Amino acid sequence: MKKSLLTIAFSLIVMAGFSQAKLEIGLKGGLNSSTADVSNSNITIDSESTFHGGVYGLIKLTKLGIQPEILYSPQKNSIDNGTSINEQTKVYLDIPVMVKLYLAAGLNLQAGPQFSILTSVDSAAGTTKDDFKNSDMAVAFGAGWDAPFGLQANVRYIVGLNDINDSQASNVEIKNRTLQLSIGYRLFKVGN
Repeated sequence: MKKSLLTIAFSLIVMAGFSQAKLEIGLKGGLNSSTADVSNSNITIDSESTFHGGVYGLIKLTKLGIQPEILYSPQKNSIDNGTSINEQTKVYLDIPVMVKLYLAAGLNLQAGPQFSILTSVDSAAGTTKDDFKNSDMAVAFGAGWDAPFGLQANVRYIVGLNDINDSQASNVEIKNRTLQLSIGYRLFKVGN
């Protein structure tokens, strides 16, 4: 009997919470400025700008929101090892899940995990997808503004947690770092 009452009480609380929820689906895109943290001090990595784009969903409960995304996200940089410069582009499918804390007038702070799947590598020096691990875990944090008319503006810094180097020829540890500037547009919303 106690379990039934607890289950009913919990269900009512969840339903009351979600009755106040707002659900949005939209598109977003913007600029990436990517570099990497490298354990070898003889290697310099310079950031290059590319773009990212994809879809987002937002579940907002008063001052708190959860925003999962799926993004096509190339990361381009120049690698200088002292004897040559190699430009390479790693293309990831990024899946961040951001928790958004709303302050006032749509301004928000964001933080959350990001899982990335490597889809391809383009390199002038012959570096291939086999030289990198197939996935990466990261932590993303930043700030944004959700305008009342359906636009979002965000800035995020993404810090890779894993060594992505899988090359047999090198034992250098490489971790992704990306600064993202994004604009999003709400396609539709349900709720308040």
